[in-house]
Parts: sequence; C-alpha cells; structure tokens
Amino acid sequence: MNKPLPAPLPAALPRTSACPGLLRIVAARDGGLCRIKLPGGVITAAGAEAVADAARQFGNGSVELTNRANVQLRGITPANQDRLIALVMAAGLGPASAGADDVRNLMLSPMAGLDPSAALDTRPLAAELLQALEQRPHYHQLSPKFALQLDGGEALAELQHAHDLWLSPLWLHEELHLALGLASAIGNSLPVAAVPFRQGVALGLAVLDRFLALAGPAPGRMREVLEHYPASALLEGLDVYQGPFGALPPRVVPPALGLHLQKQAGQVSVGVSPALGRLPADALSALARLCCEVAQGELRLTPWQGVIIPGVAKAQAQAVQAQAQAMGLLVDHRQPLAGLVACTGSAGCQRGLADTKADARQLATLLGRAVPVHLTGCTRSCAYPSVAPMTLLAVSPGRYDLFSRDPHLPGFGRPLGQDLTVQDAAMHIAACSRSTFDD
Repeated sequence: MNKPLPAPLPAALPRTSACPGLLRIVAARDGGLCRIKLPGGVITAAGAEAVADAARQFGNGSVELTNRANVQLRGITPANQDRLIALVMAAGLGPASAGADDVRNLMLSPMAGLDPSAALDTRPLAAELLQALEQRPHYHQLSPKFALQLDGGEALAELQHAHDLWLSPLWLHEELHLALGLASAIGNSLPVAAVPFRQGVALGLAVLDRFLALAGPAPGRMREVLEHYPASALLEGLDVYQGPFGALPPRVVPPALGLHLQKQAGQVSVGVSPALGRLPADALSALARLCCEVAQGELRLTPWQGVIIPGVAKAQAQAVQAQAQAMGLLVDHRQPLAGLVACTGSAGCQRGLADTKADARQLATLLGRAVPVHLTGCTRSCAYPSVAPMTLLAVSPGRYDLFSRDPHLPGFGRPLGQDLTVQDAAMHIAACSRSTFDD
C-alpha cells in the first residue's frame, strides 16, 4: 500500500507573472510584449510568414528569438492586441485552450529526429507529453516559467539550462532508459530515477502530479518544492529504478551555426542566426520562402537564438548559407557578433540600465572576433539562463561591470572591472586568455 503524500506547502501569495504569452501580452517600455510558444521549437514556413505579418501589422516590425526556442513580438499597442492574437491563432500557432497557453514549455534538440548520433527520436514522446499538458486541465496550474526538457542524446542539445524536469537517455542493463532529473541542467547534475524509455512520458506526468500535490494552491518551480521535500517524495510508490547513478556520459556540443549532418541520406541541416536574436520581419519572410525552395518548408528554432533549416541537400548547403548571409544572418560561429548575447536592454525594458544591443554591436566591432560575452541590462539575466564565460552587467547607460565565470563564486563570477565603458570592457576582454572563455 502506498504511503500517503506529505502535506502540501502552505498557501503562497497569489501568482502574479510578468511572463508573457500569446494570450497574455504584457506591458514593456517599448509597448506590449507577446511570446508565441512553439512546441519543440518547430514552425512551418506558413507559420513563420504569419509571425512576420503580425510583426509588421501590429508590432515594431521585428521578431525576437528566445533562449527557449520561442518567438517574441514587441511594440504592440492595446488596440492591436486582439487582432494580433486572432492572426496567430488562425495560423495554428496558439494553444488548444486558453488555459494551456502557459504550459507548453517543452524543449527538444533542434536536431530531434535528424541526428544520426541520437539514442532515440524524441518527437513522438514530445507529442504525447504536450497533448497531456494541453488537454488535462490540472496541468494548467503550472507556472508560466515551469520548464521541461526531453533529450534524445543529440549532439546539438542545450545541456546548461536548468529545467524543472528533464528526461535524457541512459543505458542500463543493455536497455535504453530515460533518466529523470529535477531542478537542474542535464550537463552538470545526476539523475534521480530512470525507466525504460517507452515509460518516460508516464514517469514525467506522474512526477508532475506529485509536484502539484506537494506545491500547494500556487505552484511555483520544482526547486522550491525540493527545498522542503526530498526527491524521493516525488517518486514514492512509482515503479522506477533509483540508482545510485553516475553522471550521464559527457557530450561536447558543437556550434549551432554551420552544417549538421542528418541521418537522412544526402541531407544536412543549416544553422543560421540573426545578430543578437532579433530578426526583421521581412528577413523572416525571406527565410520562410528559402526553406520552402531548398528544404522541407520547416524551421527549427534553437535555444541559442538561432534557426536550423533541416532537409537541405548537401550539394545546396553552401548556396543556402550564402543566401542566408545576404539576408543579414550569421552563418559562421567565428563571426564577431556570433559570440555575443544581449537582452533587450533599456530600449525595451524598464529594468534595463543600458542599451545592451547597441553596446553589443559596438563591442563586436572593437573585439573583431567571436568571444562569448553576455551583456545584461540588470541582474535578472533574462537573455542567458546560465552563467556566461564573460558577463557585462549594466550599471548606467554605456557603462558595465565585467565578470569572468568562476564555478567557486556565486552570481556572475569573478569581478574583472567596474563601471567600464564599452571601449574599456573590450580592452579587458581582449587581454583575457582564451582559456578564460573555455573553462
């Protein structure tokens, strides 16, 4: 007989969230902000055209790519919100019901079903999991920030984002299992349980049920529950293998920009990216037309604010890269802007203390090479969910504190300079050894 669940956490304050969605457009300094969640990061060419139209008609004319493989539109006036929502819903990019808009936070590799080195194709499992999240109303209680990851062992995978719940392939007793992790990142944590891979979705949903039971009337994030209960409280009575486990096999993630071999004979996927994650609507339309002409009419967004064009014939790959570059897209990870990540900054955010995107362009010119630097307008670090090798934290317009990542120090790491101009920051960064960026 199963033991009764521990008592849920006491009631928290009612949830207030500035986390945008399609049906919840939130106010920002530059107007309304709308986030369109793309299940698995996939969008058809027709869907991309609809997003571009929405940006032109009702937004500021640009589309932002997020680090969760979604798209954002900015500059939306209150008078245009209903028309924007109607356009996006008509394109099939909205949730199955209003309550399901927040819960589609499921990350896959942009190479799911394509990578010849993957242990499994996660797309059927993802479809099953998303269907349950959308169609079972009790999951609609989940926080808009509650995030899940389904990993198939692909080379091109985000291993440093912390997710509330993740599943990743693990071989046990010569049988493929899915390992479960909680409130952590795949690349630097240990699993807490595992099941044969076909039972992975059932395990994930069972743990979500336990989480909701323990989290109380205003469920937040998994880490908050784990501060009060051990992981075993979420696994009590479930038919799982609980280890002990070692670390998952290490993986070296290649740059997303460039060419990626597919398991489909004669095909590659082409990785491109808009500078600093912001794409003019006309460029998105052009990219949608290109993927229809040379590939399968599908775009896959990456968690690095880029796009994968799958199904390109090897013989056409270089021509596709040239066309993408002519659209103003980055195609090589060695380009100076390819190393930089910047939040929207003071141009669009009330909390931003500097125009981070403009400063990032200046920094790229000064550095002249790709260096992994994150420019953030405030301490929330919205554009980069883990700690970057180098971080510039805005303290006033055009001035930053510089940090180097150090696993032994909290926050952004070791201070390297305070109240620096962009020019001074570039000199400090250029003086750092390359090992600083790779540790």
